[in-house]
Amino acid sequence: MERMLATPADAEIILRLYELRTEAVMRQARAWVTGEFWPATAEDFFAVAENPADPHNAWLRQVLTYWEMAAAMVLHGAVSAELFVDCNSEGFFMLAKFAPILDGIREKNPGFLMKTAELVNRFSAASLRYEAVLKNVEARRNSLPARQEAHGQYSYPPKP
Repeated sequence: MERMLATPADAEIILRLYELRTEAVMRQARAWVTGEFWPATAEDFFAVAENPADPHNAWLRQVLTYWEMAAAMVLHGAVSAELFVDCNSEGFFMLAKFAPILDGIREKNPGFLMKTAELVNRFSAASLRYEAVLKNVEARRNSLPARQEAHGQYSYPPKP
């Protein structure tokens, strides 16, 4: 990636993206998606993603579309790619988290996390960030307790 100085407008967008991440419902959604939801199969994923009656459905959609929106801003030149990569890793975490089941998800939903994947493929800094995050996600996945089913969905850690 060619090194370019970020503009004050880029900084404003990064700060606004951060503010949106701190909104109360978004924090709850992010906590559940990043910490508790570890689907082992595409079917586990779709059990939540395609079930509007599931209380976590909206949270999953909120987090995934937020990070896809942010990646799209970078891809369309609205914000510096280098600054975005330096300031964010959670979108890359989403891609890494679903990597083992990505093909199965994309069979039904071909556009799933495509903007984030394009970001990784287009910018070397994003690719390096993704590779580092992927190693951390794999280590985390390997340290998860034995899978337990709770109300037809899989989550970690098991709820008390």
